[in-house]
Amino acid sequence: MKTKIINLIVASLLIFTISCEKVVDIPLSEQEPKLVIDAILKWQKGTNGTTQTIKLSLTNNFYSNEIVPAVGATVKISNSEGLLFDFVETVANSGIYICTNFLPEIQQEYTLIVQYKNEIYTATNTLLASPVISNVTQETVPSFGGEDEIQIKYYFQDNGLESNYYLLSIKNPNLKTADFGVITDEFFQGNMMFGFYGSSETKPGITLDLNLQAISLGYYNYMNKLLSIAGSGSGSPFSTPAATVRGNITNSSNSENFPLGYFHLSEFDTKNYLVQ
Repeated sequence: MKTKIINLIVASLLIFTISCEKVVDIPLSEQEPKLVIDAILKWQKGTNGTTQTIKLSLTNNFYSNEIVPAVGATVKISNSEGLLFDFVETVANSGIYICTNFLPEIQQEYTLIVQYKNEIYTATNTLLASPVISNVTQETVPSFGGEDEIQIKYYFQDNGLESNYYLLSIKNPNLKTADFGVITDEFFQGNMMFGFYGSSETKPGITLDLNLQAISLGYYNYMNKLLSIAGSGSGSPFSTPAATVRGNITNSSNSENFPLGYFHLSEFDTKNYLVQ
């Protein structure tokens, strides 16, 4: 589950001559920035879930790593009962929009509405329930390099009455970013399932942050694509969405100017585990 999301497709050109080799930057043409909508709303079990955050940014030019906030947008979420929740950019020019009175409800349908530069972006999704992390086990096994490796499994009960999909993440304090993975209950319907984690950076005395989140089939497919792009590197798929992966948010004003990002809502469970 070691992943690293690539913000843009890396391109370079090597020009070879008889006597030397030179790396040259390609003069890429500028394109109109796309809106990136990070609208993953998570409700931690045991909390009221009233404070939620949506982040808006813009794609930048090829050679820049700077994240450009999308400011001045109007961001709202409505539920199927007609309640409207406003997300406000409380810190000016941050691109971070916060709601402090959100009402999360399992199986409630919610609609995201973002108005930015005279265009309207929308998406609809249902808030999903997540199982609890019931147990954590630890085992030390020889690794391919000859050194012992600590392996962690954390277990949860799948609901056998429906098809389920899960996003798992583990934050190791010895690593800069969390590791992510997605799994399905296709071959484990109604059984006890587990997330697996093994890393040479897992040492006795550190505390791992284990996370379990139920997700929809659409978000499962979306994350699968992001993780496939990531390959085997370590990193967070939520830092900036990959430019080649489209989510479930549409531009109702101009379909050709589609945004990046995803709108999803669910419960999640988390457990801190002290490595022995």
